[in-house]
Amino acid sequence: MKKILVLSLLVLSGCATLPPQNPSDICAIFTDKDDWYEGTRLAELKWGLPIPVQMAIIRHESDFVEDARPPTVRFLGIPLGYPTSAYGYGQVLDGTWDLYTEKSGNAGGERDDLADVADFIGWYAHQSLNRLGIPKRDVYNLYLAYHEGWGGWQRRSYVSKPWLMTIARKVAATAQMYERQLYHCRPDLEAAAD
Repeated sequence: MKKILVLSLLVLSGCATLPPQNPSDICAIFTDKDDWYEGTRLAELKWGLPIPVQMAIIRHESDFVEDARPPTVRFLGIPLGYPTSAYGYGQVLDGTWDLYTEKSGNAGGERDDLADVADFIGWYAHQSLNRLGIPKRDVYNLYLAYHEGWGGWQRRSYVSKPWLMTIARKVAATAQMYERQLYHCRPDLEAAAD
């Protein structure tokens, strides 16, 4: 019986991608998850959104957990389900993902695939530039628009959410940290990608 349980756990653990061991070091992340660099690099080339920005958003949305969801709503300790349809590396809502897959041409994209989510984040930032005029290096406002939606950002809905503005500052700081780190390891990553 124990052998069956252990074997079952090994099979199931092989289905999920474990988060990187050191999420505070982008070079270590790309060493640990060697296919992630190529996915984020392609999104950067396609949409012009720097890799550190993509990865900072993913870090703060899901901590690199592929099937992340918001905490379950409970009533008297009984789980009632999730408060939203947010799912995956980017915590993307069903409707927003549907819009992306329709408009971007990535019809087969999945929210639990890091390359697809990197492409989504690049696409979303590109739309934020076109619709709202937010530059792709303004990580603070890009994240606020990402979290609140384009209409919410225009209405400045984040002003009543000091906790969200704090997170947006953390995302911007993480992007800066990742940019400094990537400067040192990018030549090796590029050489390995060629």
